[in-house]
Amino acid sequence: MAAPDLLLQAGVVFVVLALGGGLASRFGQSVIPAYLIAGVLVGPNVPTLFGFDFVLVESREFVDLLAELGIVFLLFFIGLEFNLERLAAARDRVLGAGTVDLVVNGGVGLVLGIVLGFSAIEALFLAGIVYISSSAIITKTLIDLGWIADPESEAILGVLVFEDVVVAVYLAVVAAIATSGGAGAGTTDLVISVGRAFAVLVALVLLAAYGTPLLERLLDTRSDEQLLIRVVAAAAGVGGLALALGVSEAVAAFFLGAAFGGTSHAHRIERVITSERDLYAAVFFLSIGLETDPALVAGVAGPLALLVLVTTASKLASGYWGGRAYGLSERRSVRVAVGLVARGEFSLVIAALATRPDVALPQGETIAALAVGYVLVMGLLGTVLMRYSGVIERRVVGSDGGGSGGVGGDTAVE
Repeated sequence: MAAPDLLLQAGVVFVVLALGGGLASRFGQSVIPAYLIAGVLVGPNVPTLFGFDFVLVESREFVDLLAELGIVFLLFFIGLEFNLERLAAARDRVLGAGTVDLVVNGGVGLVLGIVLGFSAIEALFLAGIVYISSSAIITKTLIDLGWIADPESEAILGVLVFEDVVVAVYLAVVAAIATSGGAGAGTTDLVISVGRAFAVLVALVLLAAYGTPLLERLLDTRSDEQLLIRVVAAAAGVGGLALALGVSEAVAAFFLGAAFGGTSHAHRIERVITSERDLYAAVFFLSIGLETDPALVAGVAGPLALLVLVTTASKLASGYWGGRAYGLSERRSVRVAVGLVARGEFSLVIAALATRPDVALPQGETIAALAVGYVLVMGLLGTVLMRYSGVIERRVVGSDGGGSGGVGGDTAVE
């Protein structure tokens, strides 16, 4: 049986998540920053106040396990929504907008990493953190604002899908390089690590492309309970196996989700796992907060301000250029720009990788602290910019700047 204190801490975890999520929803904000802050406030790094120790939750095995499942189910769900046929139909526009996004923001991240004194591999981690937008925050805000049926949402979602694919490969590569010792590793060890990662990646891609008949049989059950258990077994098993082979569990989960998304059970899977995804993902975000030292975040306030300032500008610029490359009007391209600012779950997945014991980057804790502060600021800033996009549109393109701000009125993408 579980120890009473362990069960009590589990209760505290979910009470804190409920309170944080409720407050965020009350003020119309994303729950991700709320979960991060909640983790910081009740975690082992919270400072004492007037002689009282307010630590309520230690980072324990049950939190770590649920957090791992959170990473797996976040990426599995995004892979489940990955529509290869739709992406192929708009491949030229998606490729144009996505390439602009990658070159501008990935390049800016690398330069900032070097400027801030990180090593080459650490700068590569930072580039990933500032490059990738938050699918969770952005998609939810698109729905909340009613943009989901507008032409700009197709461009935004196209860029997000492009980013998902890039990050899947990116995670496999940086995990292989980092776990093999990075720049200090021997060439043979490095080639073996990267080769193994790509072998697993190719196997997962082949499963996604050709494994539909096998997965159809695996999921052939009328019981939602059995379907849920089989999906969880597959996701956890494949994620764990990939991790044992030196490949990110997030990458494995993404391609497994894409493989399941090609079956006739995709919508049913989505229905039965949504609650599990949200539960485990909430614990994942809280776990990042638990591991975060507020003093360390405060200590990187200067670099954090630089990251926010420069990468907000770069994302706005690349989003606008990407919208134009997608064939949108000036006004709708401004919406694409503000719609891609928010950073969230992927940045934290990369930060979690940077602090793994088998990676052990010299400045891994600093990168993680930067990532937490960065996600807090950019998550809030991104949702605010989207909510007040009308004001920005009028200031940038004027009252008649190339198409209606509402549904319809923009035929450039037809």
